[in-house]
Amino acid sequence: MNSPMDQSAIERRFDEFLRTESLKMTPQRRRIFEKAFEVHDHFSVERMYEWLKGEDGPAVSRATVYRTLEVLERGGFIEAVETGRGEVVYEHVLGHEHHDHMICVMCKRIEEFQDEEIEALQRKNAERLGFVMTGHMLRLSGICGDCADELREDGRLEEEVARLR
Repeated sequence: MNSPMDQSAIERRFDEFLRTESLKMTPQRRRIFEKAFEVHDHFSVERMYEWLKGEDGPAVSRATVYRTLEVLERGGFIEAVETGRGEVVYEHVLGHEHHDHMICVMCKRIEEFQDEEIEALQRKNAERLGFVMTGHMLRLSGICGDCADELREDGRLEEEVARLR
């Protein structure tokens, strides 16, 4: 489990990481970094770009957003979450407890969850295999309750589940 980190400690760590990558903290990178840690939602490159475009500050291109999110991911500041439909979304991870994801393949809603039994089973299996686990991501793909209810009402739930398998 991650221990809480304050924003300034995370920013100092990002500054240090940029130096190891021979990069500088530009005003554009700072804006992207700050927004990534300000929001508590999963976000795509496009969503980040739209947020920044709608706010005052130094202009930021899509390419800069894309490259900066790659740097943040490489440094372990954010994680990419594959939605299962060709889209990648990001979330900040420093200063947050570990969690896993359930992703609805219909509406793309992402539900976060924690389950200590699952965590214990993963640790047990890694240990049994002599695997030194340094992290993991668990993503369950399926149909959320709201979408399942809608499909059930239309009599299409079983058909849709079969199609998705």
